[in-house]
Amino acid sequence: MKATDLFVQCLENEGVEYIFGIMGKETLDLMDSLSKSKLIKFVHVRHEQGAAFMADVYGRLTKKSGVCLTTLGPGATNLLTGIASANLDHSPVVAITGQTGFERQHQESHQYVDIVKIFEPATKWSVQIKDSQTIPKIIRKAFRTAKLEKPGTVLVELPENLAPQMTTARPLPKLPNPKSVPAPQSIQDAHVLLKNSQKPLVIAGNGIIRQDALEEFRIFAENLESPVIHSFMAKGILPKEHPLNYFTFGFEKNDEVLPIISQSDLLIVIGFDSVESPPKNWNKGKCPVLHIDTVPAEMDEYYPVKGELTGDLKETLKVLNGINILSKPWAPAGNLREQIKTAYHIDLDLKDKQKLTIENILAVVEKYSTDKTIVISDVGAHKVSIARTFQPKLAGRLILSNGFASMGIALPGAIGAKLACPDAPVICITGDGEALMNISELETAKRSGLSFITIVLNDATLKLEKQMMEEKFGAAFGTNMGNPDFVQLAESFGVKGVRPNQLSEFEEVLKETLNQRDEMTLIDVILQ
Repeated sequence: MKATDLFVQCLENEGVEYIFGIMGKETLDLMDSLSKSKLIKFVHVRHEQGAAFMADVYGRLTKKSGVCLTTLGPGATNLLTGIASANLDHSPVVAITGQTGFERQHQESHQYVDIVKIFEPATKWSVQIKDSQTIPKIIRKAFRTAKLEKPGTVLVELPENLAPQMTTARPLPKLPNPKSVPAPQSIQDAHVLLKNSQKPLVIAGNGIIRQDALEEFRIFAENLESPVIHSFMAKGILPKEHPLNYFTFGFEKNDEVLPIISQSDLLIVIGFDSVESPPKNWNKGKCPVLHIDTVPAEMDEYYPVKGELTGDLKETLKVLNGINILSKPWAPAGNLREQIKTAYHIDLDLKDKQKLTIENILAVVEKYSTDKTIVISDVGAHKVSIARTFQPKLAGRLILSNGFASMGIALPGAIGAKLACPDAPVICITGDGEALMNISELETAKRSGLSFITIVLNDATLKLEKQMMEEKFGAAFGTNMGNPDFVQLAESFGVKGVRPNQLSEFEEVLKETLNQRDEMTLIDVILQ
């Protein structure tokens, strides 16, 4: 069979449902082979960066590898931001690119750059196929590598001259990735640490969600009875009303949770990705650490590991839950939980209830969100507000980018979310600066028959950067911008556009749109 037919069979063997991308001359054979697949749908996007963001969010929600595809040169480099973002957020993604034939790779040549080398710093593995017989081995390794902890991205490059070659190879069997648990001695050492601590604090990270260890984590936390805090990407790990939930940490400023860390004598850090916030920012007192994760700790003076449990989090927590761990109930000095709720505007009876502020908007979104609702936030000042204020009903239903933290992820990410969870309501929250980076993907969503809500927070400025410049220099420069009429722009894509003038109008629009579920709507919110 043709090499690209084998390539597609290998993708089918991996359970690929969607490929997000843009075709080109160097991928014509691959597109021809894809056209014959009855299992894989090709989602033709408007920009390669959007394809990578779609694959990222699709991978997070399905816990399968998202796949994106593009041609060589500029098509491939356009993927880079989204691929780097997925890698640092630990989303499993396999990127496939075309490349010029071998005969042109030794000299200066039209559209040729060494994509494998360019992508190496942004991927777990970056490889060019050099022999069509190796396609099954490379594809199997690519998907296995993308999923192995900690998940990330892989680049597979297919040169144009290999695509039409004939091959006798066949797909390799797909086997589950191996699981491991810590050695018994490590468990015993951790038990001693827990026994000797008086005020342990649990720090929960996104690894718990990735590893489907939510129930095991809840049992562990409730057996221990000590406070729990979580990173941005682990929001929802405990219900908002749970008495052990002391909410989100990791803010550069006004981090109301930090006093809990300073009062603790042991930090039990579970599934935390330090890319979200380095320990130097939150463990200034150098409190001892019990590290529980899928990979060994990266130690420094602000992360002084005294015990380490490395292995599958679900299985590790099961083992811990099976031994007699003494409860360590304690509460931070003062009424800190209520102080945090007030400072973060959690369940706060806000004034000026008709004003279209970020906090009021988030209160309405939370009010109408269900267990299934997926909220995806773009990157900007509003992301900080969402990380503080918004409380998802379940873990994994709030999508934030907090590793690479790339602007422009939300709108294409909403497409990936809707394809991953077609029965779930999806709400995309983006600033006006980020919205225009990938607004063209509204056409992709419309053409694909998808329905979700896009909320554009419109203040005609890069608010976070403006705040930082004013604090550092006393004045801002280069942060203001002009905007199109977002309602008319949405309607030009065939998408319903609405501009509420007060909070009650916004609430009515959101409620009505969520009830319909068959119409794509953009809500232009002029912030007050």
